[in-house]
Parts: sequence; C-alpha cells; structure tokens
Amino acid sequence: MGDIGDIELFASLGEENAKRFAPAVTWRTYPANELVIDMDDASNDVLFVVSGSVRVIHRADDGKQVILGELGTGSMFGEMAAIDGIPRSASVTTMQTSLIGSMKAAAFMDVLAHEPEVCRTVLNMLVGRIRSLNLQLYEHAYLTASERLYAELLRLSRPRPGHDGQRSISPPPNQQDLAERIGSRREVVSRALRALEKDELVEKTRGALVLTDPGALNRRISLEACGSNSTNKAPMAARPSA
Repeated sequence: MGDIGDIELFASLGEENAKRFAPAVTWRTYPANELVIDMDDASNDVLFVVSGSVRVIHRADDGKQVILGELGTGSMFGEMAAIDGIPRSASVTTMQTSLIGSMKAAAFMDVLAHEPEVCRTVLNMLVGRIRSLNLQLYEHAYLTASERLYAELLRLSRPRPGHDGQRSISPPPNQQDLAERIGSRREVVSRALRALEKDELVEKTRGALVLTDPGALNRRISLEACGSNSTNKAPMAARPSA
C-alpha cells in the first residue's frame, strides 16, 4: 500500500494538505502486462506510478498499434481525461509489477486549483509531452521508416561503460517493439538492422544492442533526410522546437 507522500507530484504539499487529499488516492499493485486503462474508456481518474513502469499504446481500428511512450517511477498519466472529460485517447499497460495510485478527477482539479506549485509541475510535464509529440510528427512527416529507426535507437541508447563514444541498449529491444515505436512493420525494422550490422554501425552482444558509431548513425539521418531523392523533406534543423 502506498502513501500520498510517495507521489512525486505531491512532494510540495504541506502536511495539512497532504492529509486532506490522501483519502482521495486509492492504491493497487498491478502484475506485469496488465491493462490499467483502455483507449476510449470513459473513466477520468489520474494515475501515478509509484514503482514499476507502464507503456502507453494507441491502437488503430485495424488492430495495429503504436507505442507512444513508456513511463517509469514518478510519472503520471490519465490527466487529459481528467482535464477535458473526453474518453481515454490511449491504452496503458504495465511493463512489470507496478504500484499505482489513482485519484478522482474532481480531487485532482481541486489540487491544481489550490496548489500553484503542483499546477506548475503539471504544466511543465504537459509542455514536455507536447514537445515530444512535435518531434514525432516531424519524424513521421519528413523521415523514412529507416531514418525513424535510427533516431529511435539513438533515443533508447545510453553511454556504453568502458567504450568511449559507443552507446548501447540493454536489454536489446525486440523488432516488433521497435516497429510499433516508429509506426512501421517488423520486416522493415529487420531489414534496416541487418543493413546497419553489415555497415558495422550496430553490433549484437550478449544482453545488449551496441551502437558502435552513434555520430555516424546521426549523420546518416541528416544526410538521408536532406538527400537528393528526398526533395519534399525538411533538414534536421527544421525540427520543431517552439
């Protein structure tokens, strides 16, 4: 069982207000791969990941799905339905056993109305998500599936310890997940990864996918996005940043 003090968003609440809003939060531990909220559901609770992680997914009518993002400890989701009252725009499932707090929309809006610091934190979070969506829109408009894959690999990677200049993704992502992240098909991802291996830009090791030359991978995005066969594409500098 959790406590309102475990929710990062409410860290600025004083003791009195924490006690006031604590009864509005209910707690549940979800096993891995459990549906937390479903797309088009009419519920409007706001949910907080106290431990574990979740994946946000949009499913099309034809059954295809796109991974919109992953949220870890300290994250919040479901706030859009709480604010505008419109049914859920995405589904959220757990990636591992997760402790999640749930707050009714009315209580959440009450907190925002009376706690300026909490409200500012929510605004900053929403702006961050809009910037991320701007980038996704740019990539889908101007980059090929292969280029989007390169960009996603760079985003997922972290510096590889003991190997200056290299980055790695551990555990290595499976091809279907990568396809759903970039809005493509597994076969396209498979071909692109094989080409990168042939060019020695990626390497599969035990427990990781290694980007041996991240700079070259990034330049490949820039060059291909501005290439002579891509006359309708904007250069990388045109990425939205407003």
